[in-house]
Amino acid sequence: MMDEKFERHEIDMDLLNKYLEDKDYLKLKNQIQKYNPVDITDYIESLDLKSAMLVFRLLNKDDSIDVFSHMEKDHQTRLLEAFSDKEVKFIVDELYFDDMIDLIEEMPAGIVKKVLRHTDKSERNLINQFLNYPEDSAGSLMTIEYIELRSYYTVRKALEVIKKTGVDKQTVYTCFVTNEKKTLLGFISLRTIVTNEPETLIEDLMDEDVIYVHTDDDQETVADVFKKYGFVVLPVVDNEKRLTGIITVDDIMEVMEQEATEDFQIMAGMSPDEDEYLDQSVFNLAKKRIAWLLILMISATFTGSIMTHYESLLGQAIILTAFIPMIMDTGGNSGSQSSTLIIRGLATGEISTTDWLKVFFKEFRVALIVSVVMSIVCFIKTMIIDKVSVPVGLVVSLTLIFTIVTAKLIGGMLPIIAKKLKLDPAIMAGPLITTIVDALSLLIYFEMAHVALGL
Repeated sequence: MMDEKFERHEIDMDLLNKYLEDKDYLKLKNQIQKYNPVDITDYIESLDLKSAMLVFRLLNKDDSIDVFSHMEKDHQTRLLEAFSDKEVKFIVDELYFDDMIDLIEEMPAGIVKKVLRHTDKSERNLINQFLNYPEDSAGSLMTIEYIELRSYYTVRKALEVIKKTGVDKQTVYTCFVTNEKKTLLGFISLRTIVTNEPETLIEDLMDEDVIYVHTDDDQETVADVFKKYGFVVLPVVDNEKRLTGIITVDDIMEVMEQEATEDFQIMAGMSPDEDEYLDQSVFNLAKKRIAWLLILMISATFTGSIMTHYESLLGQAIILTAFIPMIMDTGGNSGSQSSTLIIRGLATGEISTTDWLKVFFKEFRVALIVSVVMSIVCFIKTMIIDKVSVPVGLVVSLTLIFTIVTAKLIGGMLPIIAKKLKLDPAIMAGPLITTIVDALSLLIYFEMAHVALGL
């Protein structure tokens, strides 16, 4: 049966605001405890600082920490600035270690000093160690709040350890087995422990086929492991296979969202940015976009140069200019279709760089089918609607075939080449593909017109 704590309705902000305005704090406290911490977070973030502080102080111990950890960084900052030293110490003591690291990494220097003032020397040393891990690495994501057992423990002893330390751990459902040197030996589930006899040894029950990541592994590698195996928790080891921490699925979900956002931004021709749209200044947004726009604008001048080079040809057959937008747009759209599918396949692991030949032949066959159908439709249109001569109609239709085939092969291959060169495949998306294909489609079009029409 679902726990009563989670049997909650949608938060009634109007009712909460009424209690707040009436200063009926007892009813406000009783009502707000009926809601999920995530919903409470949304409510507190909608309030001014004075009201937010008041409502936060009405929360019980567990809910207050959950609410604080779910808050956006700017809202955490404004609360910490207003908190008393006693309240800051409570937050520091109760936050999970990885949440505290995230807090310290993104807070202003004044807030960091206020937080660190309430940590002991050993904890500060540990914080410094975590802050020295490379950004976006497994080490920077992990937490030290996990259950650690020895292989020589009995089930009885393991349960005693779990009962004693489990309240402060992020998960108790998967326990990790190590030796005296903290070398990772295996893992065991809580279900396995509680369903076996008290005197059974952990080494007889543990699973030694443990999958782990290293502290220096990139967060995308970690995300791939989670997606592949469907884990809810993953151990992190150092170069000597000593257990240094764990990464939980909620942390990696944030990484997946961040990586997906970065890919979308790159595919749209923008520099990646983790800040929320409404929190950024106009100048910062412009700065993130202008670099790619300048690159694409300059590269697009090649298209203009091609048209200038064939100016005399266009002068002899003005009708050719009418079909340039259609040919360029079709080529760009065809390339974008292929690149989008391949980028997604590379991101999900469905496609690897070793599959390039398979991708090449598949895209080639798809391009042939699509281009032939579209060229037939185009030829009929040029004859019936545009009423151009047969040679011009053939030039346009044949150009479409070569343009679509070329675009789809480029769209399919460039992301794989980028991945092979250890670049983000997303850079080979819409804007860049379109720019490249535009230039090539014009070259094909004008050369075919030159040969076929004898111009």
